[in-house]
Amino acid sequence: MAERIDRWPTGAPCWADIMVSDLDRSMDFYASVLGWRFTPSDPAYGGYCNALVDGEPVAGLSPALPETEDDPHAWAVYLASDDIVATGRAAVAAGARQLFEPMEVGRFGTMGVWIDPTGAAFGVWQPRDHTGFSIIGKHGAVAWCDLLTSDQQAAERFYAEVFGYDYQDIGTRHEAYAVFTVPGMDRSAGGIGVPAEDVDHLQEAPPLWWVCFEVDDADTAAERVIGAGGSLLGEPEEFGYGELVFAAGPDGERFALMGPSSEDWAEAHDEDDEDDER
Repeated sequence: MAERIDRWPTGAPCWADIMVSDLDRSMDFYASVLGWRFTPSDPAYGGYCNALVDGEPVAGLSPALPETEDDPHAWAVYLASDDIVATGRAAVAAGARQLFEPMEVGRFGTMGVWIDPTGAAFGVWQPRDHTGFSIIGKHGAVAWCDLLTSDQQAAERFYAEVFGYDYQDIGTRHEAYAVFTVPGMDRSAGGIGVPAEDVDHLQEAPPLWWVCFEVDDADTAAERVIGAGGSLLGEPEEFGYGELVFAAGPDGERFALMGPSSEDWAEAHDEDDEDDER
């Protein structure tokens, strides 16, 4: 069921964006796979545009900066903060490295990027007019965000210290994984885990915050990925509460598609922590 969000609590994943080599190509790709529409590319903000679902912002795309054209392309996940300066100080004190210092983005808010102690980049967003994702539970919206890293314990300590994360371990013998909640949010906000040993494309990936987009049907979405010029990193797989597809976009950026609603998945874990399967 679609739900509109006015403002995200501190620590919750609240936005995702990506810099791409060919904006028109990437817009066409995600429009085909996820049904996105877009705001006009704004030259005042480097060509940035918002992807929309039902007229609500769900993600951002922009052309790559000249100095980053040769860097690997990846979706960036932003965590909400009411005080980005204080959050940045806490992150550095807990072992993070600042990549981009806090920068005002017009009337929309303030952003910064840090590298956590396990090597994963994460953004922080202090909102003003732009509060982040404003719709969830809908095809094309962000459904879930996972940090996959080789050192789950270090990651959990860091995000608990900086953002107040509380964890529920739902891992199995083959995969370490926990969902997290943040103060002021009554459901799971995301997950932190170690890539499964039998999934090669996850083992090969660096520590990374993954963005998972909700789709009505994972198999159909997987076909659309191929048809639009992307690639699948594996076959659609059952994970206990629906189907999961790992995919790559036109620039090789990795993301996931999840069906049914990740909200249902999170609620199911919250209600039944004895289920071992994902």
